[in-house]
Amino acid sequence: MKIRRSGRLVDMTSYLLDHPRVLVSLSFFSDRYGAAKSSISEDLGIIKLTFEQQGIGSLHTVAGAAGGVKFIPYASEEGSHEFISKLCDLIAKPERLLPGGYLYLTDIIGNPRLVKKIGLLFATVFSDRQVDVVMTVATKGIPIAYAVAAYLDVPVVIVRHDSKVTEGSTVSINYVSGSTGRIQNMVLARRSLAEGSNVLIVDDFMKAGGTINGMVNLLEEFKAKVAGIGVLVESKEIEDRLVDEYISLVRLSEVNVKARHIEVEEGNYFQFMKPLSLGDEEEIR
Repeated sequence: MKIRRSGRLVDMTSYLLDHPRVLVSLSFFSDRYGAAKSSISEDLGIIKLTFEQQGIGSLHTVAGAAGGVKFIPYASEEGSHEFISKLCDLIAKPERLLPGGYLYLTDIIGNPRLVKKIGLLFATVFSDRQVDVVMTVATKGIPIAYAVAAYLDVPVVIVRHDSKVTEGSTVSINYVSGSTGRIQNMVLARRSLAEGSNVLIVDDFMKAGGTINGMVNLLEEFKAKVAGIGVLVESKEIEDRLVDEYISLVRLSEVNVKARHIEVEEGNYFQFMKPLSLGDEEEIR
């Protein structure tokens, strides 16, 4: 059935947003709408321009018989500053303080809109790296991992502290918690990660980095590579941090339990953020 141009633009936009980083041929759209490829090319040009103007992302074109168009989502620098500032305000609320100086972050991690934006920011800053899978440790890092993976169009691998019979054989290692100094266990199913994979590690909070360092060591058992490390919140001024290279959205600079005061600032995110690079632009045809 032939669809009017206004309808094509709406449906194409929806399809591309639902399939980030998936290469879609012009023939697919042409058959879908019963339209000529030249008309589809013009439509994609309009969508590309609008995406870039609104800071949604861009369309990457691939030439050749097997080519097509691919939607690359990314967050603009201005929008990222605005969102991270909002996160800082949310996290700085004194009612988040828990006994022992811990912070309550469950409401943020449980908010789909916030988590989706967090995922977009991480997908943006790691967009130039080869990522085959996103890894996190149960349980609070799981929503963030799925949000990032959705934008990167890769699967999620979850590391647990105990094995499950439904996961088959597992690889288990011991690691030292950087904050408590206690030895803990970390388990990953053998079938969940292919040997030699490029893995992006994400987590909700990092103090000394013991848990993330444990995941890095676990990847060595799979001969996998660390593509990057992203954390939502990091603690500032940790002398013996076990992780050196990471990207954080928010930095916890001071926690005064007695005065019930929390001071936060932007993390190192913008030190690593780069303009989206799509290579040589080609006409969408």
